[in-house]
Amino acid sequence: MKTTLSSIMMLIILSLHVSAEEIELSEISIPGSTDVSKVKMGMQQSIHFGFANTTGNTDTLNLNGKYNLLYGITGYQGQQLNIILDASAFVTETDSIRDNEEYVVNVHVEQFVFKTWLVYTEINWLRNEFRNFDNKLMLGAGVGKEIFNDGKQILKLKVGVAHNIEEYSNDQEDRHFTSFTQYLEYHNKFNEVSSLYVKFGASENISDFHDYDLIATAGFKFAIAKDLSLSIEEEIRYDSIPPVGFKDTDTKSIIRIGYNF
Repeated sequence: MKTTLSSIMMLIILSLHVSAEEIELSEISIPGSTDVSKVKMGMQQSIHFGFANTTGNTDTLNLNGKYNLLYGITGYQGQQLNIILDASAFVTETDSIRDNEEYVVNVHVEQFVFKTWLVYTEINWLRNEFRNFDNKLMLGAGVGKEIFNDGKQILKLKVGVAHNIEEYSNDQEDRHFTSFTQYLEYHNKFNEVSSLYVKFGASENISDFHDYDLIATAGFKFAIAKDLSLSIEEEIRYDSIPPVGFKDTDTKSIIRIGYNF
């Protein structure tokens, strides 16, 4: 089962990447998935490399890389359909001993159905044995609304449900459960070269609301040259019932250089 989940996520990445190579790129002024609410029609890809300082279950300075794919097409009744994918890796090694390793893949599809209302589906996958997750998979769907959008500032709310699969690296019994999910996103495009984003997410086990995950992310991105950007990001993740023997809070402080193509 663990090998099957990993294979599924790798196939998703490969299939989307192949599709990207077959489609002619449009000129889109989108710096990255964390800076947009609606992807403009067309597609853009970007890669990012940098360093991240982690605390919690690992206290290390990591090399990290990230790949983004953004694709906007005409969907239901002429409304916009957005496909957003990001895949990232965090790795550090000391004296030939690996002391942090994390892989994340997120696929998000949004279909606007009426003005500012939308429906969405998502697949989120994580592997981090230093948090005791051999595979952590979420399959979700829900509805959302753009509460505010003046062209520069955007506030969006989403709510939904998800099926969760948690497979652990040690002998702890794997878990399958359904959760209630909420996301709040704020984007502020200060000018043509700089933007701010803040995101908050929550997921509560429907069978036990004392079992929940929280994640908060805030970042700033600005252009440093044509197709090059610098981003600074802080992430805090809290698990109310972490795997046995592991900490409930993890943080990342990330700085990356990005290239759009």
